[in-house]
Amino acid sequence: MANTSNFREAIRKAQTQSLVGPNVIPKALPFVGGGLILTALGTYGGMGVAQRYPQLFMPTFFGALVLQLVLFFVAQGAAQAEENTKALPLLAVYSLLTGYTLTGLISVALAVPGVGFWGIGMAALGCGVTFIAARQIGSNLSETDGLALAKTVQLGIIGLVVVMVGQLLLSLFGVHQATYLELAVSALGALIFAGAAVVDFYTLPRTYNDEQYLSAALSMFLTYVNLFVFILRFLIALNSSND
Repeated sequence: MANTSNFREAIRKAQTQSLVGPNVIPKALPFVGGGLILTALGTYGGMGVAQRYPQLFMPTFFGALVLQLVLFFVAQGAAQAEENTKALPLLAVYSLLTGYTLTGLISVALAVPGVGFWGIGMAALGCGVTFIAARQIGSNLSETDGLALAKTVQLGIIGLVVVMVGQLLLSLFGVHQATYLELAVSALGALIFAGAAVVDFYTLPRTYNDEQYLSAALSMFLTYVNLFVFILRFLIALNSSND
């Protein structure tokens, strides 16, 4: 959910600018793909730590989470300043840490009957299908439709953050959450980030110039990571409700 501020800024700039980076998305895509591969490697490493050194996993998890947040802002600033040689290694480490912090969710998915590797693959496939559709739709949005969808998705992300904070507070106080609530939140999250994937193809060329491709890559990376997470959460909740 760390891309909320990025998303608001992209919408604000898109309202007042025409295309400023017509080639920024093609230049960003290899780095999005590379980041997702590093994320998978980070998850693989996290699984290894959790299995072999379980006593170390939680301390390293929280350390990775804090470092991930710090790196996000540092890397974002460097990328927006077009300091690409500085931003690239920061984004690489950020991608690895993102994978490490996803270890818990992947472990849960593997343990739930009916999800496992199949469910993880389906979530990844869902992201791929969304990318193909989003590229076609988002690249051809009119100004009116693009801004309307962007504002709708922005409001949806804000609402989703509020709901998830509420979920976190309830869990901290030991309040049991009904499965249907998790299903609803996960489905809503997947829908919102599918919309965000479409909006990326509209806003990013209007927000970043061609040399700010790493900023565009970071925004798209976060969109697809969040989409993957919510699809997988939905599959976990759906199969848990059938037990």
